[in-house]
Formats: sequence, structure tokens, C-alpha cells
Amino acid sequence: MSRWAYVNGRYVPHATARTHVEDRGMQFSDGVYEVIAVVGGALVDATLHFERLDRSLSALEIAAPMRRAPLEAVLREVARRNRVSEGIVYLQVNRGVAPRNHAFPRDARPSMVVTARRGQPASSPALVEGVRVITIPDIRWRRRDIKSVSLLANVLAKQAAAQDGAFEAWQVDEDGMVTEGSQSNAWMVEADGAVVTRPPSHDILTGITRTRLIDLARQDGITVIERAFTPQEAARAREAFLTSTSSFVVPVVQIDDAVVANGRPGAVTERLRALYLDFVARQAITILHTALAKA
Repeated sequence: MSRWAYVNGRYVPHATARTHVEDRGMQFSDGVYEVIAVVGGALVDATLHFERLDRSLSALEIAAPMRRAPLEAVLREVARRNRVSEGIVYLQVNRGVAPRNHAFPRDARPSMVVTARRGQPASSPALVEGVRVITIPDIRWRRRDIKSVSLLANVLAKQAAAQDGAFEAWQVDEDGMVTEGSQSNAWMVEADGAVVTRPPSHDILTGITRTRLIDLARQDGITVIERAFTPQEAARAREAFLTSTSSFVVPVVQIDDAVVANGRPGAVTERLRALYLDFVARQAITILHTALAKA
């Protein structure tokens, strides 16, 4: 099947999709992005993703490329053209094309790229059975709350994990506290069943799956505590796990060389995973019914 992309107002074959050589996203990483899960043909938590996109664009003073309704229509169309009923849609907005100069250009128009691909990572046996993470120093810039395309430090972190045979790298700040993974948020479960994750700040990217899971957990009567924790504390915890758009809720059964609890996914993590999977399934059905009612 041929793939399709959306580039600056046109749907084009993925193999021939191009951007300008002086696009500031390429030369300065002057842009932001979002990755939205697709389940049952529906965009999962699209509203939360668009709200975060707006915050990132505002923080960098980049104009929105279009209003939310047509933007969502573009994302759905890219998913449809690529026959993605399960997978992800990737959206990137750059400041635009201008002669190379570090200062913001006055008249650049935002550029936008959208792609989509199939996949069901949340059903992978390895992710259900639990993964190993390593810990590394956090060397990123100080505005991690902006979902910037400046991801070189994250790439190096993920590569370090890959070279060590691990699934993910948990980054650790100067105070010895876990910030987050290279592409995920970090969690642990205390002895009494309370779940712990680092609070929102400039230190982390507030994940959409993280935000939704906190809401689902509290609705289910699970205590959620937002505070920092050390890798050693997580290794001694009752359970540990990570969350992301592409893998949902993943048990962490080993941190560096330390096995977490009995080395198996814990009951709280499995409950949270079930709650999240149920949520995305229900949301997909609701979106489908709404679309059919409008047809």
C-alpha cells in the first residue's frame, strides 16, 4: 500500500513528500509536534493533544497553521488515506521558511507536516509482560514542557537504552530524581497502592496518557501522588511503570540491575492498563457513533 502525507496544504505521496531546505524546523529545530494514537479509526484524546499543541506554539510564538476543526479533519484524512485504524498520526508545525538567521523572521508562514502509520504496540507481549529501563543523567534543555522537535538528547537517551538491551531510559536530574523517560513518563507504586509520578513543571513534558491516566485512576479510587522520586526508591517500590501515547501503560520490572518486586507486572499497573484500554475503546465507539449521526 502506498503511503500519504500532508505537507503545507497538499496531500502527497509519502515517498515524494518534501519541505524547503531553509525551513527553520530543519535548520534550528524551530518547531513543535504531537503524536496522537489512533484506535478504532478514532483519534485518542485529540482535544488534550490540541490544547498541548496550542501551549507549545504559544511558548515559541509560532502562529497556529489553521483552526482546530480543519486541523482535526486533516489528521483524520491522513489516517484514512493510509488506512490506519490502529496506529499513530504525527503532526509537526515549524515556524516556516526564511533566510537563515537565529532571530525570528517577521513574515514566515508556519509550515505543517502530517503523517500516519499503522501499529499496535500496546498489544506487544513484551510490553504486557514488563520491560527493563536504565537510568542516565538528564542533559536536556530547561523547557521540557514544550513539545519541541529538538529531540537530540532524547535520541541519545533512547540509543543508550537500546545499546544496553533496555526498552527505555529514565533520565535523572542533578538532585538524583527521575524526571521522565526519553519518550515516556515514569511512575511507581507505593506499598499501600498509591501511584506516584513527577508533577507538571518545566522539568517534564506532561504526557497526554499521563494526564488521562491520573483522571481514570482517581475515578477508580486509586490514590495519585504527584512528587519526584529517585531511581532507588522506584526499584524498591511495589511496582513501577511508564506511560506514553504509543505504548499506553507498560510495566517496568527492572531498573538498571535491580528487579522491581518479583519481576512481574503488578496488580495496580494491570488495573491501570485495563482502565486505560477500556477508556480508549469507549472513546473510539463514541466518536464513531457521533460521526455516523452526523452523516
